[in-house]
Amino acid sequence: MGDTVSTEKAKKPSWFAGLKGEFKKIIWPDKKTVAGRTTAVVLASIFIGVVIKVADLLIQAAFSLLF
Repeated sequence: MGDTVSTEKAKKPSWFAGLKGEFKKIIWPDKKTVAGRTTAVVLASIFIGVVIKVADLLIQAAFSLLF
């Protein structure tokens, strides 16, 4: 009438074995790609920092004129 439930547990793979398998799937970028992307991030960060500083100076000047 009913299905029987197996009392045997399926063996789980090791966490480290699974991690090792996932690391094998990763396609790592070459040095040229990493250098190019790092340069882009650094330059964008500097540019955004300069824009924020200029905006801050303009806002301070505007408030100093008002008060």
